[in-house]
Amino acid sequence: MALFLLHPAYFPNPDTMACLLQGEVLWEAWDNYQKQTYRNRCYICTDRGRLMLNIPIRHVGGRHGRQRFREVLIDNTYPWQRQHWRSLETAYRSAPFFEFYETEVRPLYETPFDSLMAWDLATIQLLCRLLDISFPEAQTESYKEEVTPWVDARGLIHAKTGLDGPQPPYHQVFEDRHGFLPAMSTLDLLFNEGPQAREYLRTLTLPAHG
Repeated sequence: MALFLLHPAYFPNPDTMACLLQGEVLWEAWDNYQKQTYRNRCYICTDRGRLMLNIPIRHVGGRHGRQRFREVLIDNTYPWQRQHWRSLETAYRSAPFFEFYETEVRPLYETPFDSLMAWDLATIQLLCRLLDISFPEAQTESYKEEVTPWVDARGLIHAKTGLDGPQPPYHQVFEDRHGFLPAMSTLDLLFNEGPQAREYLRTLTLPAHG
């Protein structure tokens, strides 16, 4: 079984979830926070195309303008949870399995979170429960550049990085308008494919290196 080192992400896309299903995962817990990654954003498919759901954060930083991801706090002065849930409802109300999963997903958006990392891990834990995947608890104890024998898959946190090869298409609500949109949140896969989402994740080819 492959061993993957991954960053926690906000309702991550199928690439990350495939690693959890097909391999063993260790979470990177000591990296510096970087902007414009899946740490505080995910993408969903709407009638207008790809939509980014972005979590506002409180920028603190240190003397060098850096901050550990594990220390990043969410800016809850803005009602982002309510807005994100409304966006999900609007986008997926006609998806085949939205009502099936709605009662499981909605409560998370009604639960206050201060830590971005805690929120990300909570979204992954929920996906694992819905997909019948064991949630990996293990986290790194320090930051290391070399992680052998683990496959360094930390690059998946960047929006422009994915698994090798194109993502196989699955049914999406608005595919008649936009065609297949890859790299959506795994929520998109769940709301459209339901229980078959787990088998879809098994079809994805995992990275053999970082």
